[in-house]
Amino acid sequence: MTAGPPREMPVRGILLDIEGTTTPIDFVYQILFPYARTHCRDFLAAHWPSEEVQSDIARLLEEHAEDKRRGLEPPDFPTTLKETQPESVLVYILWLMDQDRKSTGLKSLQGKIWQNGYRTGTLRSQVFPDVPPALAAWHFRMMDIRIFSSGSVLAQKLLFAQTEAGDLTKFIRGYFDTTSGAKTDPQSYRRIAAAFECPVSAILFISDITAELNAALTSGMQTALCLRPGNRPQPEASKYSLIRNFAELSL
Repeated sequence: MTAGPPREMPVRGILLDIEGTTTPIDFVYQILFPYARTHCRDFLAAHWPSEEVQSDIARLLEEHAEDKRRGLEPPDFPTTLKETQPESVLVYILWLMDQDRKSTGLKSLQGKIWQNGYRTGTLRSQVFPDVPPALAAWHFRMMDIRIFSSGSVLAQKLLFAQTEAGDLTKFIRGYFDTTSGAKTDPQSYRRIAAAFECPVSAILFISDITAELNAALTSGMQTALCLRPGNRPQPEASKYSLIRNFAELSL
């Protein structure tokens, strides 16, 4: 581990990012995202009447209106839920995917699509080799381990339940997604910290994105920047403790 700022107090809670931290970026972009894109049309056709899907579409209607207000030029989309049809929703969803948007409605639908893939055995999630033993060791030490990702809570639970190393959810106490706020907003981390059973300054947030670490640091959390294969170079990396795997952490 490359030394960063000294730790002010012992770590009692650990908040983990997923993509580029616990899980290879290639798994997300080369397997999960293409799977959702390929199966989206069939999923909408099969599950269109369900309350959960209609709730996601209602959220997408709100997001589309905000996209138009901001001048982002999204594809045409109905203005009311009754007017929506699977094909018009699909066009907007594909546009959001092309933008790599952290859309709450999109992420919720993606999680439901991936659930089918995990259920049939088509999908099996990946974590870095150091992740399972680290989670087990932290859990043994009574650390409060939680996840914060732009993917939906459902998608997070599926990922950790269906890894090639087995079910890791037994080590994880909580999950947070974009309903808690943006990952670059300090207020999101303050909301999340309230769920931990320890002071915010005793929580360590680990991510591969310095903009997220900046927000967590502002909230009062401790931070570490994860340098995994395939991760993008980050600005201001030198201000953080740098780790290449979880075994390097001194807690």
